[in-house]
Amino acid sequence: MNQKNYILTIAGLDPSSGAGITSDIKTFEAHHLYGLSVCTAVTVQNDVEFTDCVWIKRKVILGQVEQLFKRFSIPVVKIGIIQSWKVLLAVILTLKKLNPDIKIVLDPILKASAGFTFHTIQDLDTFEKVLQNCSFITPNYDEIKALFPDKSIEETIKFISEKTNIYLKGGHRVDKKGWDEVYYSKIVKLNIPPITTKPIFEKHGSGCVLSAALAANLSKDIPLEDACRNTKLYTEQFLSSNESLLGTHNY
Repeated sequence: MNQKNYILTIAGLDPSSGAGITSDIKTFEAHHLYGLSVCTAVTVQNDVEFTDCVWIKRKVILGQVEQLFKRFSIPVVKIGIIQSWKVLLAVILTLKKLNPDIKIVLDPILKASAGFTFHTIQDLDTFEKVLQNCSFITPNYDEIKALFPDKSIEETIKFISEKTNIYLKGGHRVDKKGWDEVYYSKIVKLNIPPITTKPIFEKHGSGCVLSAALAANLSKDIPLEDACRNTKLYTEQFLSSNESLLGTHNY
């Protein structure tokens, strides 16, 4: 395995492995990549109930990151839940210091699918700096509405797309359910309709799978639009893998 095969997830531990770092590792493996992981939180949950979240201290998170970079060349990282936007910015700036060219895919998880609210935007300046240092942000419709409750979705998209690329997940849409939208290079919009004809079933942690799959495709230097379509297809295959809340990855 050459060094280009390494990829990193920075996220929480979900004991059910439907979401978080263990889910990301499975997604990376399915893309023939070696997944490294940094834990940001230990959650107390299963696939239907979320009762607690114990945050890992900032210095421990940064220590894990720095320890991995001593040994591995890491071109792409996916980031999930982190205690606050300030801790997230500290992690991102550390990653950029260790590898100025690193691509960062941020899954802005504001609320777990099993029912737990993490955090909201309280510091716009910090949030803007986070966006400016990311390659992609992957909100769903509920999350992008929650990011700026006072703005319309179109206004929020315009604000974010001026700073980073957006993969807007369409699973929560009511008008065109399953239609994803990608905004990149500030002005380009790509619509990705549903691809599979197989039945789709609700899954715990499906957002983590999509953002990890996008990070995996970007790490292979696949052109951006093809990377996004591959991501859509992989996620749909995961959603149609079985009827339970815990999906199966296709290795």
